[in-house]
Amino acid sequence: MFDIKEQLKKLPEKPGVYIMKDEMEDIIYIGKSKSLKKRVSQYFRSQKSHLPKVQAMVKCIKEFEYIITDTEVEALILEANLIKKHKPRYNIALKDDKNYPYIKVTIKDKYPRVLKTRKIIKDNAKYFGPYINVDAVNKTLQIIEELFPLRKCNRNLETNKDRPCLNYHIKKCLGPCNKGITHNEYMELVDQILLLLGGKHDILVNKLEEKMLEASQQLDFERAAKYRDSIGALNNLMERQKIISTSDANQDYISMARSNDRTCMMIFFVRNGKLIGREQHVLEGTEDVERKEILTTFVKQFYSGSAFIPKEILVDEGIEDEELIESWLTQKRGNKVTVKMPLKGEKKKLVELVHKNAVEYLVKFEQKINSERDYSETVLNELKELLSLDKVPKRIEAYDISNIYGVFSVGSMVVFENGKPLNSAYRRFKIRTIEGPNDYGSMQEVLFRRFKRGIEEKEALEKQGMSDIEGKFSFFPDLILADGGKGQVSAVKDVLTALGVNIPVAGMVKDDKHRTKGITFEGREIVLDKRSLGFRLIAKIQDEVHRFAITYHKTLRDKSLIQSVLDDITGIGKKRKSELLKHFGSIERIRKASIDELKDVEGMNEKIANTVYEFFKKREK
Repeated sequence: MFDIKEQLKKLPEKPGVYIMKDEMEDIIYIGKSKSLKKRVSQYFRSQKSHLPKVQAMVKCIKEFEYIITDTEVEALILEANLIKKHKPRYNIALKDDKNYPYIKVTIKDKYPRVLKTRKIIKDNAKYFGPYINVDAVNKTLQIIEELFPLRKCNRNLETNKDRPCLNYHIKKCLGPCNKGITHNEYMELVDQILLLLGGKHDILVNKLEEKMLEASQQLDFERAAKYRDSIGALNNLMERQKIISTSDANQDYISMARSNDRTCMMIFFVRNGKLIGREQHVLEGTEDVERKEILTTFVKQFYSGSAFIPKEILVDEGIEDEELIESWLTQKRGNKVTVKMPLKGEKKKLVELVHKNAVEYLVKFEQKINSERDYSETVLNELKELLSLDKVPKRIEAYDISNIYGVFSVGSMVVFENGKPLNSAYRRFKIRTIEGPNDYGSMQEVLFRRFKRGIEEKEALEKQGMSDIEGKFSFFPDLILADGGKGQVSAVKDVLTALGVNIPVAGMVKDDKHRTKGITFEGREIVLDKRSLGFRLIAKIQDEVHRFAITYHKTLRDKSLIQSVLDDITGIGKKRKSELLKHFGSIERIRKASIDELKDVEGMNEKIANTVYEFFKKREK
């Protein structure tokens, strides 16, 4: 038994990270401190002075552990990494980590290449970015390829003896492997690319204008036209980037807007004095959290996952542990980083602009949420009335079975909450007890395993007084949808009756063209109005559960189906199997092939073609 009072006495007065856990030993909060003893002890003293969210968290704490670090900076880094890994319930957490693309120039190579990458590694290459808009990266690379056709291959040009590749022949590479360009000429192009990516468009344009003039004076109008086109492409690229600074500054501007329990964090990215993009994160459950804490948490988590750290981070309010965070970011960047709140001038105006954008985005976000809520209420009430249900089906689970000739049967379960897919609750099942193409039996196995597991989870949670905690299977739906007609519905009902579970079950029916037609419920088939919201929701659910089942089945089939079907055919060895798949492309097309078509495959003869043909015909019976 973990004795909190005794463990508090043993806490060291050293920097480190503390990890709070609940009765289920799940991590519910992670924090860091200069003194573990002082900080952790504060949670269990004068609890009435805490904010409501902290009070609620402390009530759930049943044990804690800690990790000592040598410095506060180490504690800060460890805290950010652990929060990202465990996503504790009471920490403010960014839900999506994005690896932004960069443009990389491999200047360490004798003949450098220009690449798109999402990782920065210490390889002496030059990196430019991050770019928020992937299309902008692709467009920039396209322009670079047109203006400066450098090599794209990773051949070792010192030892390479192969012929030039296709890019050389279609004039997308100048062919350093074929002595099509001298090293000095090649490096001159690389320098121009570095100017372009470094924001020195004007210098590059001036150079190209000089070359265009020189070419025209030499009456080489074709070469002059190429320079003219290059200048036009560069000018178009420059127009897309808004210049906001006369310096070549690399800066991030951060501000926030709040509404009820939501906060929008808005960040503007300035690279080489130009605004290259923006990003926003909407954080939920921040009603009782101070602005400074939200901003500090955002800065720590955002930059812990960012490969690029700007020289200057401008915020709309001072943050906690400012010097500590600056030390950490400086260490990560490799040179001085400052985090400050501008009080006047251009930087102050830009922070205010970021705040205006955050307010506008949050207003639109809430309008979208309200619109989705109205849609959800309308469509679910429509479904409730259509099926005469006792309550609105806020949580709907749908099931489908996928197999080919009974091989590698799989079941899928998708979940829709409030009319929207809840991807985190999707589940997949390999059919274990049913052999052959028995969809009813497979459906029963899936439903039995799902609800048997749910009943066991519920009982375990109730014993620990945690019935409100959501397990993987303990939350039951308000409505079950099976992909199929009355037979599937009946099979599902038999399982639920056996387990003592009372949930309405409907079948999703398709027409002759395999498109959603309606639903079968309580022995009657209901044809849905295709203009109704209810029809659209049912069609969406049916498509989704089918897609999820097929995707899983294809994954298993790609790994093992070849061995499970073709290897069972007498006379089909490794070579013939390879030729059949190469010729037809799939098992399904082999199944549909005629004897004459099978005979046409290299290595096949009439006898073996007949064997394959008869094998699949027997499986269809």
